[in-house]
Amino acid sequence: MNLRLVNTPGVYLLGFMGSGKSTVGRHLARRLGWSFFDLDDEIEAAEKTTIAHIFDTRGEAEFRRIESEMLAQHVRAVEHGRAAVVALGGGAFHSAANRELAANHGVTVWLDCDFERIARRVAQADHRPLARDPAKLAELFDARRDVYRLADVHIPVATDDAEAVADAILAHPFFR
Repeated sequence: MNLRLVNTPGVYLLGFMGSGKSTVGRHLARRLGWSFFDLDDEIEAAEKTTIAHIFDTRGEAEFRRIESEMLAQHVRAVEHGRAAVVALGGGAFHSAANRELAANHGVTVWLDCDFERIARRVAQADHRPLARDPAKLAELFDARRDVYRLADVHIPVATDDAEAVADAILAHPFFR
């Protein structure tokens, strides 16, 4: 395993909404014997409301502030040796501070899922505030790809089989 992962055992999954970060993250954490955390789930539990409600009542900027704070809490745990796979929200990696925090405390992994697969997965998801308008969803997908490319590891996702995606991650040189 890569020395960076030995010293700071954190894997941060990033990618567009619906790319499989949560599902793949659970499989990956189980295979590694590590804890798994989904930032979106953690935020909803801490705030006692849905992400959609936070967006609607407090705005995206407040949601991003909470998201960054939650990521920092998990990074502190990783710094203290608590090995974890963390599924980031689709926009979390767009913050330079979040990118630096994750990159300095483990390995960042981009789950690169094509737009057609994303659109199919989020079509009925009314809990995703940024997916409500299909045209804006496509624009956002294109806009975020350049930042996702900054991840340490790039994993193309061409299947709905989360175990196969976890296999692809573990086959990457960072994990050998």
